[in-house]
Amino acid sequence: MNGFNRIGIFGGTFDPPHIGHQILAAEAFDQLALERIFWVLTPNPPHKQGHVITPLEYRIRMVEATIAENLNFVLSRVEIERAPPHYALDTVRVLQEQYPSAEMVYLIGGDSLSTLPDWDRPQEFLDACSLIGVMCRPGQQADLRGLESIIQGISAKVRFIDAPLLEISSSGIRRRVAQGKTFRYYLPEAVNQIILEQNLYLD
Repeated sequence: MNGFNRIGIFGGTFDPPHIGHQILAAEAFDQLALERIFWVLTPNPPHKQGHVITPLEYRIRMVEATIAENLNFVLSRVEIERAPPHYALDTVRVLQEQYPSAEMVYLIGGDSLSTLPDWDRPQEFLDACSLIGVMCRPGQQADLRGLESIIQGISAKVRFIDAPLLEISSSGIRRRVAQGKTFRYYLPEAVNQIILEQNLYLD
């Protein structure tokens, strides 16, 4: 396992994971020539302090169900097993220690790209990554020139992922469940079953 040349890092709370996550990961795998994608489940992200987050045990089950059919996708416990706060830079560095010969490709959405200057030590984070794979939502435009003035070298490292983009978000799915609206086809069937069995997102 230590022989990988290029690893994708896909971080999130995954509350819940949905088909948009699967599409991003699958397209990133192909277009960025990745050998594995580590789905890095974040227990308590620093930027969501004060938010209600589904217990970790259920999110682990949902991520495992989401990636079960793809051997190139792996649930990473790198943030689950270390004490908070969980910053992206620290996660990249831990994985670099575990896979010293691999390039680290961090996968994010367009909304995260726009807020990258607010991340912990953004310049060090960029320097630690070989590439940043970005999937923008419909209508989103990335201001790389503006970001370049804050984080030097970002334009050279960003790669935009060409994929069918869906207006699906975890927060939107949680809202649909709570409101009794249809949500089944936004999710892998196994995740849908976990939500129904555990009565998640009803409050």
